[in-house]
Amino acid sequence: MILLTGHWDEDANLVITTSQEYPDSTSKRELEAQAYRELTGKQPGWACSFLVDSHSRAVQEAHETYVRDAGRSSPTTIDNVWGVQVDV
Repeated sequence: MILLTGHWDEDANLVITTSQEYPDSTSKRELEAQAYRELTGKQPGWACSFLVDSHSRAVQEAHETYVRDAGRSSPTTIDNVWGVQVDV
């Protein structure tokens, strides 16, 4: 499981700033606590966990779910962790 955290920038891009891997058995409460720690003082914050085995797959799923499938026409997902380029 991969927990991504980040924020929305002024151009409505999703900017990924951290990526942490957890065992699939990690509780929702533990993930929420970690996301809260990562996002304290950073607004507008964003966090989501993905049941995948790689950072690149998590970034792609974040893009498909929160950017592309949300109907945003020109914004994209920017990965500041590993520089993953998403398929648009």
